Amino acid sequence: MGASSSGIKGGRNRTDTGVMATPGGRQQRLAVERPLPAGGRVLLVGQNPLLLHALQRILEADGHETLLCEMRREACAELGRANLDVAVLDLDLGLDLLETVKRERPDVEIVAITGSASIEGAVQCMRLGAFDYLAQPLVDPQRVRNCVRSALAQRRRFGHTPGLGEALEPAEPRFGLVGRSTGMLRVLRTVQALGDNESHVLLQGESGTGKEIVAKAIHASSRRRSASFAPVDCAALPEGIVESELFGHERGAFTGALGAPGLLRAAHGGSLFLDEIGEMPLRIQAKLLRALQEKRIRPVGAARSQAVDVRVIAATHRDLKAMVAEGSFRADLFYRLDVVRIEIPPLRERPEDIPLLVQHFLAKHARRGARMRGIESAALQTLMEADWPGNVRELENVVESSLALAHGAQLRVADLPRARRLRALPTAPTEIPLSLAAYERCALERALVEAGGDASEAAQRLGVARSTLYRKLSRHGLHPSGTRSEGAGGPGSG
Repeated sequence: MGASSSGIKGGRNRTDTGVMATPGGRQQRLAVERPLPAGGRVLLVGQNPLLLHALQRILEADGHETLLCEMRREACAELGRANLDVAVLDLDLGLDLLETVKRERPDVEIVAITGSASIEGAVQCMRLGAFDYLAQPLVDPQRVRNCVRSALAQRRRFGHTPGLGEALEPAEPRFGLVGRSTGMLRVLRTVQALGDNESHVLLQGESGTGKEIVAKAIHASSRRRSASFAPVDCAALPEGIVESELFGHERGAFTGALGAPGLLRAAHGGSLFLDEIGEMPLRIQAKLLRALQEKRIRPVGAARSQAVDVRVIAATHRDLKAMVAEGSFRADLFYRLDVVRIEIPPLRERPEDIPLLVQHFLAKHARRGARMRGIESAALQTLMEADWPGNVRELENVVESSLALAHGAQLRVADLPRARRLRALPTAPTEIPLSLAAYERCALERALVEAGGDASEAAQRLGVARSTLYRKLSRHGLHPSGTRSEGAGGPGSG
């Protein structure tokens, strides 16, 4: 593909020729594009033509197709129409270019080229969603190849999974799930894998992380989607009526009883969502376990049991294993429910999801006739730097309350609730070592030391998702304790 009027140049043509018979009997030779089995499509953006062409030669020799953009506006235009896998961005054009690419194409992995040798710059790129970094001058072609290969592998592992593209559209999220972070991609992947599975599911996550939305997604993607989804908040039901609500009761079973089927029978053939399962009384836990084992229930006051077929999706913010150890939760019920466990990460561990969530909530809560089209970058940055102890539920509340009194075409910092104190994430260390790889390793080691080996706290100090921290630790051969690992790969994704 040659140079185009937009200033975008392509890599080498990958075509075979074929022959097609035309209606007149003549043969017409056609060019048929061959797939690139090993390489991907890489967008190269920078203001230095020599640097771009050097990258092009390295990457095309490694089997990739490349697109070159020397102007920001051409790069932004190409984002909307090109089938891209990886974007290599020279940050001499500005750090906001990385933000733009992540916002416009969250499915594309980014490799940042930076000449600013500082931990602050490296950590800031990590926060904004860059997969990796290349330090100028680019003296090691193999480092470039390995970096892009790893980014491409990450893209294919998460970005090419069927159905994930639809699920990550902020304006119309699939099943209500919004996110592009590694943690949310893992949740989406598990939800889709459960489509042909009837196992019970346990959702673990802090309050406000969206456990009911994930439960609805599991139901909507399963073979039970045409039947009922029955939610019940175990923490909201008084102990005296939990049994009647779940198992139903016969008319006259107790004073004033008119008869009710109960949620288990209402969810027959479908899914029963038991929110805050850790609050369920032990006596009711025993009866629920028997119902799940025998697939039969006996309503209060009934003489005979009745068959039920439900899939239970349970959720909790508590440590059920610890509750089992202390005797406040039945071990047999725990193991019956904990067949498939999905950990839903808190919002502070996935700040890269905040722009998509904000866009989703702006569309959801926009007033009729309102001219609000988006959010100013300063306001978005304020939201991204907050701690969000109430997680996604708190973020939605802030967006909704801001819209109630906002004026103008975009949400501004001044529109955010004045009473709310947005707590900034901790700053990164500032000591400067000798190379960019050393900067990253130094930042990781220092964060782990200051956090006492606690991976979650270390990730929070760096302002990155815990899964991102584990990936970086593995790359540098570190354990959460800060020690170098031997042989096998790094820690799990936690």
